[in-house]
Amino acid sequence: MSLPAEETPGRASLRERARYWFDNTLAKGVAVLVGWLAVACLAVVVPASALLVWTDDHAPDTYWAKTAAVWRSVGQTLRLGGEVGSPLRVALSVLLALVALFYVSTVVGLMTTAITDELIALRRGHSTVLEQGHTVVLGWSAQTFTVMAELAAANANQRRTAVAVLADRDVTEMEEELRSEVGDTGRTRIVCRNGRPSDPVALARVSPAMAHVVLVMPRDQPDEDAEVVKNLLALRATADEGKRVRVVAAVRDARYRLAAALAAGPDAVVLEADDVTARLVAQCARQPGLSLVYQELLDFAGDEFYVVDAPAQENRAFSEVLRACPKSSVVGLVGADGTLHLNPPADRVVHARDRLIVIAQDDDSTVPTAEPAAFDESVIVNRAPSKRHRERVLLLGWNRRARHIVRHLTGHVAAGSVLHVVAEGGERLAEEVRAAAAKAAPTLTLTFAQGDPTLPETVNAMDLADYDGVIVLGPDRGTGTDEPDDRTLVTLLLLRELERTTGAAVRVVTEMTDDRNRALAPAGVGADFIVSGKLIGLLMVQISQNWHLAALFEELLAPHGNAIHLKPAGDYVRTGQRTSFATVVESASRRGECAIGYRSRRPDRSGTDDGVRINPAKTEIRRWGADDDVIVLAGR
Repeated sequence: MSLPAEETPGRASLRERARYWFDNTLAKGVAVLVGWLAVACLAVVVPASALLVWTDDHAPDTYWAKTAAVWRSVGQTLRLGGEVGSPLRVALSVLLALVALFYVSTVVGLMTTAITDELIALRRGHSTVLEQGHTVVLGWSAQTFTVMAELAAANANQRRTAVAVLADRDVTEMEEELRSEVGDTGRTRIVCRNGRPSDPVALARVSPAMAHVVLVMPRDQPDEDAEVVKNLLALRATADEGKRVRVVAAVRDARYRLAAALAAGPDAVVLEADDVTARLVAQCARQPGLSLVYQELLDFAGDEFYVVDAPAQENRAFSEVLRACPKSSVVGLVGADGTLHLNPPADRVVHARDRLIVIAQDDDSTVPTAEPAAFDESVIVNRAPSKRHRERVLLLGWNRRARHIVRHLTGHVAAGSVLHVVAEGGERLAEEVRAAAAKAAPTLTLTFAQGDPTLPETVNAMDLADYDGVIVLGPDRGTGTDEPDDRTLVTLLLLRELERTTGAAVRVVTEMTDDRNRALAPAGVGADFIVSGKLIGLLMVQISQNWHLAALFEELLAPHGNAIHLKPAGDYVRTGQRTSFATVVESASRRGECAIGYRSRRPDRSGTDDGVRINPAKTEIRRWGADDDVIVLAGR
């Protein structure tokens, strides 16, 4: 059986050859394309016009008259004039119509192109932000969403605020991610611009010289900290002479902190992300629940630090001022010279130009009273502070922040304490642990064992009852694990199962990189989680809103000086008795401390705040139990 010619194998069909010829014809240029467009239009308009004329009851009787009517219909439809008469008259009318059509089409095309180019430029983020007193955010990292959310919360009571973001990313993508991760920003308007923050030309698009503060975001990888330094150099290059812009920046690696500080200038604050995270992990390993206190103080959802004027407190002793603010917790003073005095002596007299450092709901909620709040002398106890004892801490996992954690534990624990490290890394890791141990001696002794904390046999071989606390660290990004928190979650699952089978409860401090994974973590109520990225973002925003807080947080997280502690309520008042928080404040003041809140560990408590209460009213009366802790600001 023979096949038709167009279907013979090896030969193209008639349809394929026609399509091929048509494609080649269109490829010859715009003139051919216009010609085909004209043919297509005429193929539709001419038959339709003829049908309209021939079916019209009032159409002319003669053939030529009907033909003229068809031509007029075609001319009006295609804007070709439609004149009838001599061939010259018809040709001239068509010529004029074509010129008019060309002119109008050209003008419309030019306008469309100009508007399209302008819209594309706007979408690309190449226009200049004309704002004053706004916040500029340079760079894009995991901390960007935290920073945006906190800036929106901080400016919630402002009439109109703006945040300008400059990053080497597509503007549409940035806006979509911000809408998805941050949501509604209220009165804070976020403007995204495209460009490299290290390029002075691109940097000018966000008007940094007119900004209230500039935040230079840390990079996601420590080996990219050099880019932060370049951003700071570009910022100085674009700054107006004689006008200094407040800058808050963050790097990850300690090697770049000095370079970043030099590039930023004397008025800038440069945070070292790895070191700040390690400091808090080290403190939380010894004081369970401390991360909950910092979470409350760092975000703008609850109470936070403020510096306020206090003219009515002049010539008063600091111990009286502590009880003179019914809805605020006073923790220090800022002298007339700008020097910060955290937890000064109780007999320190407040001078005329001193300002108060307070923990309050808002910056306008501190209203001192003429008389300090009353206290109950009968329930105050004078128990001597407990001495530090030797501790045993288990460290599961190792990353670049581990050596910082070892260093900060050395400054906190009593001599003779032990840190047992279990991690997987071969001889290279063993050498790194030995180097950290050499620097920690003699306060802290390090022991090391090879093992994978994500394996049941590794975790089940441990005696949790032998340790005062456990620190869980995930691997660094770029070390073969896309999501470091994945391994951390597995280790936490194994620890929880070991606690269940052995009955040995242990306090666990977990470092995570993504705050969204904290909700997935299998941990008990009130467990300590240090989310490194979120912590740095919160600190940057707090400092950007109040410049004095840079020195405050530096002291709180430093190895020496004042720090936040959770101490037994029985050290301050008689347990089982009902008394006001003002009484606790007075008892703490006599010990050289500032009481700022409490934590209830009673299992019958309700709520979702993990028992932490920051800045309670001085008049709040409650029964203080043996399981309660008082949160104080005190020397180490």
